[in-house]
Amino acid sequence: MASNDIGDWYRSIPLVTKYWFTGSVVLPLLGRFGLVSLRSLLLDYDSLIYGFQIWRPVTALFAYPLTPQTGFHFLLNLYFLYSYSTRLETGVFDGRPADYLFLLAFNWVCLVIIGLLANIWFLMDPMILSVLYVWCQVNRDQIVQFWFGTQFKAMYLPWVLFAFNMILGSGGWHQLLGILVGHLYFFLMFKYPQDFGGRQFLHTPSIFYRFLPSRRGGVAGFGMAPASQRTRDQNDRRHDWGRGLQLGGN
Repeated sequence: MASNDIGDWYRSIPLVTKYWFTGSVVLPLLGRFGLVSLRSLLLDYDSLIYGFQIWRPVTALFAYPLTPQTGFHFLLNLYFLYSYSTRLETGVFDGRPADYLFLLAFNWVCLVIIGLLANIWFLMDPMILSVLYVWCQVNRDQIVQFWFGTQFKAMYLPWVLFAFNMILGSGGWHQLLGILVGHLYFFLMFKYPQDFGGRQFLHTPSIFYRFLPSRRGGVAGFGMAPASQRTRDQNDRRHDWGRGLQLGGN
């Protein structure tokens, strides 16, 4: 019975999140039990450039140095990955797996470049924070819960995690990189075109749609694409006589 529940839960995970989550579980466990060497998976400049070990940027995304000391942090990573990647894929990217995969690809490429320059071996921490940051910006006014029953708006969650890791963890450097990369994607994809009237620099390549075509009639999940602030400001100036109630609003 329990196995059926686990199977049903796993099958319910959205497609892109499922592959990311699976790789983030399997590869660290293989390294933990000595079936693969973590040294052959981490992001290393010399091995990549001079040794032509081209798999390292990919494996560095999933690999993690799993030890008794890092086990709790690893479980937290899996929780945040599953929770916020699922919410993002079934929310603003509902029915558009290619666009969500492009988000992950863009953030991953940025982190690989930073990792090679800054000598960062594992990309799991900043990658998860970059996705969490995007969700928190899309749902910036939604109330989220943290430890000990604390509640605050979602826009503050990445910074709370950064401060938490800075005080109790490894300094918060990886979390800060994730926030910066997530903000870069959010700014280029949403904020700059909508709020500043600029061109949209990011476009999902057509090859992504070839393998992951968009579907219609999806059920909306958490969040929606943020509305243009410029449009809201113009509407406010045009309708100074009042504002009607939005259907489905609180």
